Amino acid sequence: MSLNRTAQSRPAQGRTALTPTEVRAFYDAHRTVRQYVTAPDGSPIPLPDDHLDAILHAAQRAPTDATAQLYSLVRITRPELRARLVELTTNAHIATASEAFVVCADVHRVSRVLEVTGHQPGEWPAIAVHFGLGDAVMAGTNLLTAAEMLGYQGCWIGGVMNGLDGIIAALELPVGVLPFAALTIGRSAEDTPYRPRVQRPLVIHTDTYHMATDAELREAVEIMNPIAARGDRPGDWARLLNAYFGTGGSMGKREPVLRAALERQGLAPHDSEVA
Repeated sequence: MSLNRTAQSRPAQGRTALTPTEVRAFYDAHRTVRQYVTAPDGSPIPLPDDHLDAILHAAQRAPTDATAQLYSLVRITRPELRARLVELTTNAHIATASEAFVVCADVHRVSRVLEVTGHQPGEWPAIAVHFGLGDAVMAGTNLLTAAEMLGYQGCWIGGVMNGLDGIIAALELPVGVLPFAALTIGRSAEDTPYRPRVQRPLVIHTDTYHMATDAELREAVEIMNPIAARGDRPGDWARLLNAYFGTGGSMGKREPVLRAALERQGLAPHDSEVA
């Protein structure tokens, strides 16, 4: 192998390392943004071709399990389709972002590769969900991080759960493909505050899982309360979590919808497979 080819196969060797301070500053600048700079008529401002190419390249360079790349990103470009996704997700900024994607777990493609090469695809729906969602998240995160390197901001949209059936139909997703989230990218048109996070020992464990004490959890609530502030109303993070995850919350209402979609897309384990 020539020295030139060796260098090309190991591009990271020539990379200039950032300092810890620079790394912290980059991630401290991250914001979840729902208001984007638009054209005077309110239409999206497209990314320059080289910027779009760079963020898509970053998505495809994401890690993947077993070489399979068990994800697909559906880029949403047609105004009428964006409008439909706004309706289905209840997230208006899909219409105004420079770029909008639906990030999907995708085990359909690997099954097709096996079929066209004379192999028989196996049955592993639980594994498909596990690694498919992992691959999808890593690809989407790479895309968003690259966009932020170029000066954009974005938003992960869990609201795909609000209209899962309609999204599967609108995007013509085959069996084996499941939407995980939408993802928007653009120039920020809002002044988004710095968002808190719970104290590190509650999410970074060493060797064994740290069981949080009641006092630590109450401290976490105090730290996170500002994220739940609405206008002049003081923040109450526990109230916000309860609205999502408590009895009668929105996540419980989404549960049967997701279970039905997993079944329809061939990704629901049968009782005999999990016994």
